[in-house]
Amino acid sequence: MTTTTPDKFTISRRGLLKTGAAAASVPAFTAAPAVAAPAPAPGGAALARVTLVVNGKTQRLSLDTRTTLLDALREHLHLTGTKKGCDHGQCGACTVMLDGRRINSCLTLAVMHEGAKVTTIEGLGAPGRMHPMQAAFVKHDGYQCGYCTPGQICSAVGMLGEIAQGVPSHVSADLTARPQLSTVEFRERMSGNICRCGAYSNIVEAISEVAGVAGVKA
Repeated sequence: MTTTTPDKFTISRRGLLKTGAAAASVPAFTAAPAVAAPAPAPGGAALARVTLVVNGKTQRLSLDTRTTLLDALREHLHLTGTKKGCDHGQCGACTVMLDGRRINSCLTLAVMHEGAKVTTIEGLGAPGRMHPMQAAFVKHDGYQCGYCTPGQICSAVGMLGEIAQGVPSHVSADLTARPQLSTVEFRERMSGNICRCGAYSNIVEAISEVAGVAGVKA
């Protein structure tokens, strides 16, 4: 008679359960799986050198090519009078003068204006030597919270310059004639500058005084 010897690796069901229970009772000291390192950042941002003449002073900057003129003024030159409002060109709080023309500085890149002359609210005047438009805003209370005021003043100065150059607006009756200094013209040309406090009538009165239009009431 042949006797079958059990395989030495054979384990009974009861033995398997006992082994599993014993293993479960031993604290796990194995190291936690390593956390995957973050993916490496893409290559460094492209930098460009740009020279701007800001408020009469030459400024040489090394900027990320994506830097707006607004951020170059505020973050790199610390000229924080120019305000960041909507950052979409809809409120006018960031208005500055670029080569004599008003512009929304949030909508243009600094590197696009190599050698340009930029005038901010700080360059128009200071408390001891205010620009006539600044003085008129104070006199006629053309501000309340003041956040939009730097853009309003820069835009007003640029707007009067446009009228002096004969640039017509949407409300100019005759596009071939010199635009008139009037409340209608002022309101239309300043419509890109929003005042959430609603000081529009006072703003028009301030502009009218500087323009030499006597007795204009908004």
